[in-house]
Parts: sequence; structure tokens; C-alpha cells
Amino acid sequence: MKHVTNNIYYVGVNDHQLDLFEGQYIVPNGMAYNSYVIMDDKIAILDTIEVNFKEEWLNNLKEVLKDRKPDYLIVQHMEPDHSANIMEFLKVYPDTIVVSNAQAFKMMYQFFHQEIPNKLVVNNGDKLDLGGRELTFMFAPMVHWPEVMMTYDANSKVLFSADGFGKLGLRSKKILFRYRW
Repeated sequence: MKHVTNNIYYVGVNDHQLDLFEGQYIVPNGMAYNSYVIMDDKIAILDTIEVNFKEEWLNNLKEVLKDRKPDYLIVQHMEPDHSANIMEFLKVYPDTIVVSNAQAFKMMYQFFHQEIPNKLVVNNGDKLDLGGRELTFMFAPMVHWPEVMMTYDANSKVLFSADGFGKLGLRSKKILFRYRW
């Protein structure tokens, strides 16, 4: 868990056991599965992480949240390193509203074979008020997959870019950049 900026925390997990991302990209330094918490009058969690790190991630969340419960889980991208723990998260925090776009909710049903009980479908440009800050959702289809969206926090001027600007590590002394743009 790391403090990123005023009331934004990184709660992701680093995977140092992985040597190939998606079974093909060499990652000698492992992989980071990114997830963030925005603490405000209302609390938003941005993305979950890869399925094998559920306990570590949930512990990171608990450490940041203390006694509070999250109001929103924002799902920006349905690739499993972003979304695999949605249903596990909802077991722990069942009253949380899941926020995403229509395409992502279709994919959630395909992945998990059940409907998300509390959901908020957003459109490109929609805003979500957390109290002291407002989040804006910007669709970025085919940055990686067709449902990708980014989230902008105007208060702290932070862009949560899903897989945009992503990169993988070294490969055969050449730097392999995998921009998901």
C-alpha cells in the first residue's frame, strides 16, 4: 500500500513469480497489478487485480479503508489482471456499487455468469461526485480491449489510464514497449 497523492492510495500487488505475461512477453522484473483507492466523502476503488493475489489485495484494501466501506468499485477494463476479483470483492463488500460502461457489464456477465447486483452504467463524459472531488469517465475503446475506459480526477489532476501507457520489461537486451494506446 502506497500513498500516491492527497487521499489516493495504491493498493495493487507486485507479482515477482511471473516470467511471461500473457504467456508470451518476458517480464524479468515481474508484473504490477494496479488498483487504487480514492478516499473522500464517498470511497472509490479503481480496478481489482489478478486472481492469485486476492488475499494480499483485500488486505491492502482493509489497511487503507480501516472501518469504512467502499461506495464504488470502478471497473475500467475487463482483462483479468484488472477484473478477476470483482466477485470476490463483492463477497466482502456486497453493498458496493460497481461502476463501468455497458460493454464492460456485458463482459462481466460472460466472465462470471451472473449479473452484478448494484451497478451504475456510465457513458463517455459522465461524472461521479465523491464529495470533495469529481471523477470523469473517458472511453478509450481498443486502447487494449473494446470496453476500456479511463477515469480522471480533476481535484488531484490524476488520470487512471487502465492499460493506456502500459509497458512491459526487457527482452533479449532490447526494450520491448507495449503501448496500449
